[in-house]
Amino acid sequence: MSKRAGAPQQGALIKRARSSEPEGNQQLAISSSNDERQKALIRTVKRTSNLDAPIVSLAGAHSAEILSARFDPSGQNIAACSADRGISLWRTYPPNTNYGLLTSLHKAPVLDIQWSLFSPLIYSVSADHTLAYTDLSTGQRVRKIRAHREMINSVDRTLAGGAGVELIVTGSDDGTVRVWEGGDEGKKDAVAVFEIGCPVTSVAWSADGANIYAGALDNDIHILDLRKQEQVSVLQGHTDTPTSLALSPNGAFLLSPSFSSQTVIYDIRPFSPSPNRIHRVLTGAPAGFENALLKGAWSKEDDGRRVAVGGADRTVTIWDVDSGKIAYKLPGHKGTVTAVDFHPKEPIILTASKDGTLLLGEIEPSVV
Repeated sequence: MSKRAGAPQQGALIKRARSSEPEGNQQLAISSSNDERQKALIRTVKRTSNLDAPIVSLAGAHSAEILSARFDPSGQNIAACSADRGISLWRTYPPNTNYGLLTSLHKAPVLDIQWSLFSPLIYSVSADHTLAYTDLSTGQRVRKIRAHREMINSVDRTLAGGAGVELIVTGSDDGTVRVWEGGDEGKKDAVAVFEIGCPVTSVAWSADGANIYAGALDNDIHILDLRKQEQVSVLQGHTDTPTSLALSPNGAFLLSPSFSSQTVIYDIRPFSPSPNRIHRVLTGAPAGFENALLKGAWSKEDDGRRVAVGGADRTVTIWDVDSGKIAYKLPGHKGTVTAVDFHPKEPIILTASKDGTLLLGEIEPSVV
């Protein structure tokens, strides 16, 4: 099991070794003792990304807990949303600028966000019952839809077949899942409405955009067929409410943490070798008593060989999917880790916390 390296002790000077290679570079830790004879190389740390340091803290933008954080599809930018009703925008790479803070989009905590897959838009949902579309090239909200009758917990997006239309799905405490047309010219009326019958905590699209997965307070994950506009099946196995859903990069598996502190990976292939479709049950990330909707993620640069979920123990747990064993237990936050995301191209993990900060951390590349 690996851990994040602790912060350097006071009085130590950290220098980057010069290298012509952008990856695999070295970081040197050098003693700063006044005695020249005491100065010596302490250790060499192999670098695995283009971050400025193995751990980068992004702080100062939010005055309350961060509830969701995601890389954009290119990996160059980060968006985070908070209970302070704001959305912050950051550069992933040096100098890690906080280049935007959107504070007037919603009138209540922003509970989840998603980057558009093909346009400079970000989709956000809030406890004020609204879904907002914001143009990031101008920082202006281009659409606001009163999408539900209660707070909206989750949002996801997909490209619909060959039509090139982006579809948005939202799940709410009002017990419904609704589908919307994305883009800045989409209709304000829902494309489809599914009645689940109890609060919906999480939603995710299937890889082909034909089905929606919806986690709900009844501990089940409901499978909804968009074409038929009806529920076609359920995934069972949780003993408490699922807190989030994340589709694997190959579209074959579904990651689902829950309030029970168990994280289940479901096999959603058409023909699953498991009768109950449970591929793995992972433990090690305590959900705590706060009932926070913890958001998990799949690694992307290695095609989903690892998954991660934050916990109430103020750490993020990373498991190896094949073995089900914990690969990393990463500290660094001062509050519950509410959301994680993996960089799409490099072995970097993004973590967000109730302490109002974000951390970027390098991990070792997955061994294929």
